[in-house]
Amino acid sequence: MLFVGAVTAHTEAWADPSTAIVIDPMVVTGAYAPTSSFDLPFSVDTVDLSNGTDGQLGVNLSEVLTKVPGLVVQNRQNYAQDLQISSRGFGARSAFGVRGIKLLSDGIPASTPDGQGQAATLNLDVADRIEVLRGPAATLYGSNAGGVIQMFSRDGEGPARLGAETTFGSDGFSKHHLSAQGGNEIGGFVLDASRMDTDGYRDHSAAKRDQTFAKVHIKPDADSRLALIYSSLEQNNTQDPLGQLWSSYKHDPRSVADGARAYNTRKSIDHQQVGMNYERYVGDATLQFNLYAGRRSVVQYLSIPRQVASNSQRGGGVVDFDREFHGGTLRWIQPVLAVPGHFTFTVGADYDQSTDDRRGYQNFRGDQLGVKGELKRDEKDIATSLDPYVQARWEIGNWTSELGVRYSTMKMKVDDHYLENGDASGAKRYQQANPTLSVMYAFTPDLRGYASLGKGFETPTQAEMAYAPGLQESFNFGLEPATSKQYELGVKYRLGAATRLNAALFEIRTDNEIVVDNATNGRTSYHNAGQTVRRGFEASLQSDLAERWQTTWVYTHTDARYADDFKQGGQVIDSGNRLPGVPRDNLYAEVVWKPTTSVSMGFEGQYRSKVFVEDSNQQKAAPAYAVFNWRTRFEQQVGPWTFHQLVRLDNLFDRQYVGSVIVGDSNKRYYEAAPGRSWYAGAGLEYQFR
Repeated sequence: MLFVGAVTAHTEAWADPSTAIVIDPMVVTGAYAPTSSFDLPFSVDTVDLSNGTDGQLGVNLSEVLTKVPGLVVQNRQNYAQDLQISSRGFGARSAFGVRGIKLLSDGIPASTPDGQGQAATLNLDVADRIEVLRGPAATLYGSNAGGVIQMFSRDGEGPARLGAETTFGSDGFSKHHLSAQGGNEIGGFVLDASRMDTDGYRDHSAAKRDQTFAKVHIKPDADSRLALIYSSLEQNNTQDPLGQLWSSYKHDPRSVADGARAYNTRKSIDHQQVGMNYERYVGDATLQFNLYAGRRSVVQYLSIPRQVASNSQRGGGVVDFDREFHGGTLRWIQPVLAVPGHFTFTVGADYDQSTDDRRGYQNFRGDQLGVKGELKRDEKDIATSLDPYVQARWEIGNWTSELGVRYSTMKMKVDDHYLENGDASGAKRYQQANPTLSVMYAFTPDLRGYASLGKGFETPTQAEMAYAPGLQESFNFGLEPATSKQYELGVKYRLGAATRLNAALFEIRTDNEIVVDNATNGRTSYHNAGQTVRRGFEASLQSDLAERWQTTWVYTHTDARYADDFKQGGQVIDSGNRLPGVPRDNLYAEVVWKPTTSVSMGFEGQYRSKVFVEDSNQQKAAPAYAVFNWRTRFEQQVGPWTFHQLVRLDNLFDRQYVGSVIVGDSNKRYYEAAPGRSWYAGAGLEYQFR
């Protein structure tokens, strides 16, 4: 069962503990050492996946993160561009991938040092839990951490097990999954492989995705633990239908842009990484250490018109890069017994580097479109970050306080090998100290109030620096980071043993917001605008209504506006305009019925208010919508065999709506249609060795 919020490990369950909501999970995000989230003075929530995804497909984070307040997760129905995820407005402007939110998997960054992340590398099939940190405390994770999403894979435990499952559904969807795991008190292993195929809801949106995962953990002695992890993601020739004009969407929601067909827009990804996590207890202290390395190759065919691609001095219509990345973390957690109460300080440092051998080609050869043509770009981009930090936690009486500071440095270096005079070469260093302070007071054992404040910054990504103002053929090293001050007030309340309420008010003031300066024919330059202000309220309520009934309610209200006028392509954007990509209201509700330990039935509903698509707020906003889903999962056990089946219906009432938007698209193709009514059915089995 998924859940949002948190509470303590001593929570009582009903007659069968496996059917009850866990109210008090332990988390490490924001605290580094395991701590009950109820005792942390900031907004951090956990999605528990230890018993599987409970009737979900296990394909996208959008399936499970809807239960986290403050997050907006939009499934583009486009595997060439990944999910669109924002946290209290951070990341909403991202045209592809995840931007402004720190993604981690077993402590290994799924975000590059410049802040661009790939959510698809977080594999739900092997997830034990996902922790989501929002608000000022997230700035302790460095630049581009408007929020933190951290996935932890499960450990192999118990007798060895082999499993297989397959799922089919609408629009040619299929997923086949194999797994093996086992372990004892000395160590364990997890092996996992899956293939997902889909024709896509929209035309020209077919995708095939292969994922593999391997993990071995050992405990050399009573005081240490070592884990070795490998994962890979491969997508070949994933089709990209591009966005839709409003008229095209209304005429045919499955429509595809003409340029997508003419240039056969598509993307191929080959991503592999390895990592090591080591933890050792040294007396009362804890040493944590990790290392990782990997490579990622991407070839993407764009629809930039032939006449533009042919005239470009640097760029072209085919993106081709090979990335090598590596890094590590060293952390020391030390309790201090010489002061009253419980005092712990943490000191550490993170180092990350990614190196892109980046090439660009014309997307035509002669009269043939959508092929790799003449070389138009050849450069090496190196992004490096080094972040030392210190954090202290002090519990004394009814008070708990967390104080931390992180000094973040990100350097972007570009070596241009294409232009003879090296026009695009250069370097820029961004650095800032990010402090945060959080204080909590326990009014009663079941009611906590807290306040949190912090300072953070967002550096420009490589893509945002790619072109100088006026789309000059050079990098935009004049682009400054956006700096923010965040404030948060919240309460955490336990109502009995099986109900939890979280609520928070927040305000975020950002200076030098990075916005579009000019966008023409698929090429975009950015500049710094004035101030933006985001104010909001978020709440989540979880409860065991009765012995076999559970419910979850999540609500987020965000008022995100420009506080200053600024110019964009010669047009004045007025202060007071809404930030595009950020819905004002977002509501999710779920009721789960578990009549027996072998049956789980869930009914989900989601409402999202209208979403503006560009800064002037003049273009048609994506309308508000409400959709409902139903799912059922069955399980049977016969000796060493366990069988399960699932049936799922999404968009029960066949509502036609815009599922996601492409903010500020230069061709006004802002809209991405969501599927109508969709069905899925699957079955699996597992054998446990005795």
